Amino acid sequence: MTAALQLDTKAITGAITKADGRADFRADGQVLLERLRAHAKALGFSQIGVADVNLEAAEPGLLAWLHNGFHGEMAYMQAHGLRRARPAELVPGTVRVITARMDYLPRTTPGDWQAIEWERLDEPARAQVSLYARGRDYHKVLRGRLQRLAEALEGWVGPCGHRVFTDSAPVLEAELATRSGLGWRGKHTLVLDREAGSTFFLGEIYVDFDLPLTEPASAHCGSCTACIDICPTRAIVAPQQLDARRCISYLTIEHAGPIPVELRPALGNRIYGCDDCQLACPWNRWAQRSPLPDFDVRAPFADATLLELWAWDEAAFLRATEGSAIRRIGHVRWRRNLAVALGNALRARHDADTAARIVAALRARRHAAGELVREHIDWALAQAAEDVPAHAGTQAPGVPPAGGAAR
Repeated sequence: MTAALQLDTKAITGAITKADGRADFRADGQVLLERLRAHAKALGFSQIGVADVNLEAAEPGLLAWLHNGFHGEMAYMQAHGLRRARPAELVPGTVRVITARMDYLPRTTPGDWQAIEWERLDEPARAQVSLYARGRDYHKVLRGRLQRLAEALEGWVGPCGHRVFTDSAPVLEAELATRSGLGWRGKHTLVLDREAGSTFFLGEIYVDFDLPLTEPASAHCGSCTACIDICPTRAIVAPQQLDARRCISYLTIEHAGPIPVELRPALGNRIYGCDDCQLACPWNRWAQRSPLPDFDVRAPFADATLLELWAWDEAAFLRATEGSAIRRIGHVRWRRNLAVALGNALRARHDADTAARIVAALRARRHAAGELVREHIDWALAQAAEDVPAHAGTQAPGVPPAGGAAR
């Protein structure tokens, strides 16, 4: 742990003296909460809140969202039903939910990062991976640090029931976050904070004892509709209403089958996730950098081209995505996404040489591809400009052979 993240032991010792042991920590919830916040900051979290377990008011909205089929193929959303809105049913005995926010922008992110990301989206041959996925898998980072926070909590108050979550169970994360003051629900459905925008992860600790609730934050989107207006596939069908079936993040990550043909052009060069609604949000001018090296951009995703990533075979893909959230989609979906992006690059009408290299690379992998990827390759090839040589070879010039990582 770096010096910046080391725990303030003097402050903690003072809290122990003031509280006079474990029993008083349970009696003085505010002291315990402040101690939690201090320890959480040392672990890399940005904010801590506490929510009640009564989420009854959120149930009608959840049921309507499921009824409309907005969850797409995420059958687990339907299967868990209202347990998602009932923490005490998911983990019996739960009395409070400790919520945590962790910023994820890499430490070296420049001030004009939004403009830089828009420029990357305007380069059709450049591979665009969502910002949150360019470093270490956030599930691993948050889960481990939440568990350490929970263990510290148990050390202060004695044995207690607790369970940690981070995007890994039927939990209404955004609802709990807004109720506990981590921010408000933006029109893009993400949680927004006036001093941190929306570029952060959420995590929770369910506990079986009382803690003082933290006040919810007021909403500050006003009349702004930038996120709704910018969505490439019009997935935000109304303020705070997302149809996942049209969302690029869902299509490139959660969706296992063919990407709907009518939506493929809108994907552009996005091969894993989409940040457009966050790039357009004015509040992200105040997005915070993470103090953790875990979220630093990994080399393969810093500035790769589509052709470089297309050259990876499965072994290269697994090596490059070790410890990354990207690995969870597997090599087949990865190539499916890349095939669509390469087709969109051809639609962008590159110079003849670049177009020829893309066509050659697609043709070279077509025969060995499975049915899903082959169909997307065929679609991509159909997007080629008329001036692409019909006799383009099967090995694209300058593209590493199968099995070779580009960088």
